[in-house]
Amino acid sequence: QVQLTESGGGWVQAGGSLRLSCSASRRFYTSAVVAWFRQAPGKEREFVALIRSFSRTTYADSVKDRFTISGGPGTNTVFLQMNSLKPEDTAVYYCAHSSSYGLDPRTYNNWGPGTQVTVSS
Repeated sequence: QVQLTESGGGWVQAGGSLRLSCSASRRFYTSAVVAWFRQAPGKEREFVALIRSFSRTTYADSVKDRFTISGGPGTNTVFLQMNSLKPEDTAVYYCAHSSSYGLDPRTYNNWGPGTQVTVSS
């Protein structure tokens, strides 16, 4: 099973930017679906963005036009460029991998340990 490791989290002021990386122990298959989820304290894990074959992307409405996912299938890294960050973006961000498309965390059986993103107002 591919091992996933996130990096790039940290502290930033509102309006700032961060770039998260998800490094895999091997190349993702071209048919793979690679996603970012996030989980804030006391809340359920929620979908952020995914990328799949032919660089097709899907975003949560809350991050659309602010976040950009890239890389993924056929490579060993997925990036999440986060711009115009808001305090409500504060969460642990997780990279996840699946052979199936889905926005539900239960679709994914392979997860990284997560990286903390904190946005101050």
